[in-house]
Amino acid sequence: MFPRIDSIKQIRQKLGVTQKKLAIMTGVSTSMINQIESGRSQPSYDTAKKIFDNLAKLEGESSSHIAGDFCSKDIVKLKPTNTLHDAIKKMHQLSISQIPVFNNTEIVGIISEDGIVKHLADRGETELKKAKLADTMEPIPPIVNYNTPANVLVPLIRYSKCILVSKKSKIVGIITASDTLKMME
Repeated sequence: MFPRIDSIKQIRQKLGVTQKKLAIMTGVSTSMINQIESGRSQPSYDTAKKIFDNLAKLEGESSSHIAGDFCSKDIVKLKPTNTLHDAIKKMHQLSISQIPVFNNTEIVGIISEDGIVKHLADRGETELKKAKLADTMEPIPPIVNYNTPANVLVPLIRYSKCILVSKKSKIVGIITASDTLKMME
């Protein structure tokens, strides 16, 4: 999963890369990069992948830290069959604000404090104990490779509640906004 398309310009500028250089690296026209950054055009999957791969490569050259350095390896998990009540109880016990939802070893969504509050506002407290996470969870959060440069994570966490970290196609960690603060130290 990629960062949001609208983060391309911010990442590019932070790296001090011109649209022309990114276009050359990606194999598209400077005009196409300009159109993507301004929101006038949506890149194909292949073009988006090339853009983010090249930005990650450039960021990797300027940073020695990787996602694996900052992720929490002890992932709290729930199942789609768990209830909202189970999620609230676990969040309260562990002082966390989001929990990935797994069906066996496959990530299927996430439950967050925001999502629970929205559910309560829509349906009321009476359904709290019986509402299943499968019916109330939010989409799968972004997933990055264990070796993703750490400076790619900051713009990404702005748009998601958390980031999952994978290694050899297995989820091995989670990064939250508070974990990104560790990078600043």
